[in-house]
Amino acid sequence: MDSTTPLSAPAGSTAQAASTTATGGGAIATDFETFLKMLTAQMQNQDPLNPIESADYAVQIATFSGVEQQVRTNQLLEDMTAALGATGLSAYAGWVGHEVQAAAPALFAGSPITVVPQIAEGADSAVLVVRDSDGAEVQRLDIGTGGEPLDWAGVDAAGMPLAQGVYRFAVESYAEGARIGEGTAATYGTVTEVLADGDGIRLRLAGGAEVAADSVTALRQAGG
Repeated sequence: MDSTTPLSAPAGSTAQAASTTATGGGAIATDFETFLKMLTAQMQNQDPLNPIESADYAVQIATFSGVEQQVRTNQLLEDMTAALGATGLSAYAGWVGHEVQAAAPALFAGSPITVVPQIAEGADSAVLVVRDSDGAEVQRLDIGTGGEPLDWAGVDAAGMPLAQGVYRFAVESYAEGARIGEGTAATYGTVTEVLADGDGIRLRLAGGAEVAADSVTALRQAGG
């Protein structure tokens, strides 16, 4: 597996976070000035025969203080989330252009695709099932039960190349002629883009498939 060196956050991200925090702090200061003006007006215009209790003022001040602290906390959490997201993306940026192993469809562009079959325990034979992007079965190949990676050449029984496009791979495991399991086979695909959202870091592969970064089981140089 090739090692990758995590990259630093994109230039300007720290400055942007600081600017955001400063903006949030300015908004809080403006709101506090408005609150003081309203409180002063309330004191000046209260009924002299029925003045507002000092405890009521204390409650209002405490309430505003609590809101102010919550706003600051929310802003801090947003800044931290943005910083962590940028760090996560940069850490995986070195994977772009490399091939990762994952249970995902693979793009056939004329070159063999490395397939890593998962064979059910106790199987005495196994079949690699190849389907196109529409889910139609295009090929069945007998494979061994050792689970070693194999190169799918993308040719039919007559040795003619199949159409280029996205293909899915599954493995059917058999014991004494009875099927005892079927599962998706892992393939190697080239990373074209790194994405981040609320679900974490995802990798977009050549052909359009997307996989979670933490589901990758191997990484190698393209064409390795």
